[in-house]
Amino acid sequence: MAQNFETVNVTTDLLILGGGMAACGAAVEASYWAKKHGLKVTLVDKAAMDRSGAVAMGLSALNQYVGLTEGKNTVKDYVDYVRMDLMGIIREDLVANIARHVDSTVHLFEKWGLPIWKDEKGGYVHEGRWQLMINGESYKVVIAEATKNALTEAGGEYFERVFITEPLMDGDRVAGAIGFSVRENKFYIFNAKATIVAMGGAVHVFKPRSTGEGLGRAWYPPWNSGSSAYFTLRAGAEMTSQEIRFIPVRFKDAYGPVGAWFLLFKSQATNAMGGNYMVERVSELEKWKPYGLVKPIPANLRNWLGMMDIMEGKGPIYMRTEEAINKIASAAGDEKEAKKKLKELEAEAWEDFLDMTISQAILWAATNVEPEKKSSEIAAAEPYFIGSHSGASGAWVSGPEDLQTSETKKEYFWGYSHMATVKGMFCAGDASGASSHKFSSGSHAEGRIVGKAAVKYIVENNSLPKIDNAKVEELKKRAMKPLETFEQFKNVSTDPDINPNYIRPKMFMFRLQKIMDEYVGGVSAQFSTNKPSLNRALELLGYLKEDSENLAAKDLHELMRCWENVQRLWQAEAHARTILFREETRWPGYYRRADFPTMDEKNWHCFANCRWNPDKNEWEMIKRPMLHVYPKAQEHELLGG
Repeated sequence: MAQNFETVNVTTDLLILGGGMAACGAAVEASYWAKKHGLKVTLVDKAAMDRSGAVAMGLSALNQYVGLTEGKNTVKDYVDYVRMDLMGIIREDLVANIARHVDSTVHLFEKWGLPIWKDEKGGYVHEGRWQLMINGESYKVVIAEATKNALTEAGGEYFERVFITEPLMDGDRVAGAIGFSVRENKFYIFNAKATIVAMGGAVHVFKPRSTGEGLGRAWYPPWNSGSSAYFTLRAGAEMTSQEIRFIPVRFKDAYGPVGAWFLLFKSQATNAMGGNYMVERVSELEKWKPYGLVKPIPANLRNWLGMMDIMEGKGPIYMRTEEAINKIASAAGDEKEAKKKLKELEAEAWEDFLDMTISQAILWAATNVEPEKKSSEIAAAEPYFIGSHSGASGAWVSGPEDLQTSETKKEYFWGYSHMATVKGMFCAGDASGASSHKFSSGSHAEGRIVGKAAVKYIVENNSLPKIDNAKVEELKKRAMKPLETFEQFKNVSTDPDINPNYIRPKMFMFRLQKIMDEYVGGVSAQFSTNKPSLNRALELLGYLKEDSENLAAKDLHELMRCWENVQRLWQAEAHARTILFREETRWPGYYRRADFPTMDEKNWHCFANCRWNPDKNEWEMIKRPMLHVYPKAQEHELLGG
């Protein structure tokens, strides 16, 4: 019951919500600048920071390293790469800002103890042009330790196992957040002068391929429930690119990474007949020019060519691991050297999984897959919502002032770098939209950028926003309602899972996933949808939103699960509305509008944005122009932590 919860009031200068890479980057940088200005930084994490966020299980490569000091690439090179991979729709100012700072973040990682592969000359081992190989099983542990040290040394604090439910507002300015502990009966009220949102993306909005005994397995961490999108939407922030979900192609069922195989081992993927769809279907790329004619080919188009094979009955699709390994080994020299190289490659193949996807190594072992002898099946996963990988969904944020032109400044800048359209609310990582391909290192770098910008905002707006206590009580009652609903009605039926008065969180999640899968382009619909299907989805999501008022929780864990699913529901609605709004197919391989199957550069070379109006309880759909911005400087001394 709500009355049984202790209320904990926390007043701080800067509130950081999240514990993943972006939040850690924000905490490290903000602590450096906060200490200089006598400010307090407070971080709140739903999990435990050591294993929180998208790299919790580990990682085998850093996917963003530009190499500016080595002179190998420029910021413009990276901006061009990201723009082409996202079929022309990115915020170049945001991508450039991250790209010019990410190398310093990687160097910090190495300083803190992350093992990065080195060649015989002492240089970094690249997986591809932008990727560095690492021994990353304890990647997040290393970053979390540095973050905790930075917070402690600056007089800050961090809370773990606290689930954030709602933003607190003071007019058009964010005033903090509320949430509850998932371990003890405590309700938290955080009051802050600025708030950084970095609570990750969303998984399990769509029905996953892994069902039954595999339920919960996903490519992206299953605990990411759309907290960032929900928080920013509920505050009234404008959102962008909500239609751009990401569908990764991964080793089937355990979601093992394919990047090392394609980039490091130079492996090929073929259909069941041995045909290489990237060769046999190259003419399809002409339909998506200029983006289909670049190198590397955009990820969604690579997906699309494989999906065409599947739809023509040529599946399954296989990664030809045995061909790749033996080709590299045989090129090593004589038979003795070839055998030695083969053992090295075999070890690297297993290590790629053991660093980040242990379940894939277990599945290989369970199904007698020896990668040097046998191909392994790959498949397109279900859709995910992320702003940091090849997706782009997130909040619409201000770019850095020094990278704007006279034209873009009116559209892309409103005072502080990476601040949302709500005053005092900053976003990083998966919470920040239209700035794809930042991955883990870039998310940390973006967090650092945001951490400094937020401190600057506080110094220049150094007043504590007011909190409406009556509103807080209303939100607390709403947050605790699932516990009260369960207690009130649990004895009405003999089975607490089946009750006419409430719905349990797992059943609610299944209903959401079924709607999204069948009507909004999930796996069973071959990632295809149309206007009637999307309108039907919105109708059913409306019914589900009504039923969300009757969610029931038997304990704190289920209370968290209830609110995770409410958050997923809001992410789902933003997605469906934005796909409906954009009347074209720009990202085949991520989703296809069957009623608008081609790309429309004339009408839709722009951002499709949305906003939920808290005062009117209405959705607004907005077009924003796609404008070109290139860095004015390759290096810029902006960060200090």
